[in-house]
Amino acid sequence: MEITVHDTPRAMLDLANLPLERRPEALRAMLAPMREAIPMPGDLVDIHHMGGGFRVDRDDDRHLPALRRLVEQDVRGRIEDALRSAWRHLGDAVPDLKGPESLRVMLVLGDPGDAYLMDVAGGYYGMGGSPGWLYLLAWPSDDVIGRIAHCAVHEFHHQVRYHNVEWNPATVTVGEHVVSEGLAEAFVRELSGPEAMGPWSGMVTGAELDRAYETIIAAAGLRGMWNTPAYVLGDAAMRRFGQEPAGVPDMAGYGVGLRIVDAHLAASGLTVAQSTVLPGEEILRNAGVTVQPPPPSQKSQVVSGVSAGGDESLPGGR
Repeated sequence: MEITVHDTPRAMLDLANLPLERRPEALRAMLAPMREAIPMPGDLVDIHHMGGGFRVDRDDDRHLPALRRLVEQDVRGRIEDALRSAWRHLGDAVPDLKGPESLRVMLVLGDPGDAYLMDVAGGYYGMGGSPGWLYLLAWPSDDVIGRIAHCAVHEFHHQVRYHNVEWNPATVTVGEHVVSEGLAEAFVRELSGPEAMGPWSGMVTGAELDRAYETIIAAAGLRGMWNTPAYVLGDAAMRRFGQEPAGVPDMAGYGVGLRIVDAHLAASGLTVAQSTVLPGEEILRNAGVTVQPPPPSQKSQVVSGVSAGGDESLPGGR
């Protein structure tokens, strides 16, 4: 597999030193190589801002130090090394594993003033749903900078999974989507330890997680990519992007997915890498989950959105 991690930290550093009026066009030029992989219409700068990207329409004294930190700590190189290690680990575990022939990665600085990014998403996120592309967005705080490469591995796991397991936008279920997130976080843990995991699977705990588990499992059979993000990202994301909330706490789908995957691993004796190629239905069965057809009210629920194809269909997903 050919892996290319674009040198966006240096490109953004150059951009941040331009006069303000030239920065939007410089950002468009930087993002242009992945335009076809962005499943949303509109101007790239507007999409970038809506998704929590650093502002190019006003000055912010925090940007230059953050960009220098990305360059000085070679986050680009860390991402590449982590992805190569992940591909080797998966290939050793699964004979005849399929994956993208090439993978391109774009890391973009986040906006430290974006409340959703910083307070709900934990300061960073990724999208891995467009074949051959990973998109990462992060504000490189002390807690985040060392985890950006692990976020790339999470998204890479989605890429590989959906080269081996079908993702049909019309028939994909909430159960499959939740399982995929649990697998991706468990894979990061398997590869690099629990400290490498993102904050998302631990954001909802205790009785609140139990209630979310029941809500999500009740909807596990609900089909259609336009329905699944509500049960993965939770209510704040739905309200942010003008969608219909489903009564799910923020990011609860990750904790529920990890609970399901851990039950599957205990029952099957398989590793996460070996489980990458298993359909979600099998993982749910191994976890002791019986998927029921959704009630009529859920069958008729439609959350409009544009799929990122095997990953979240909204900015702010991962």
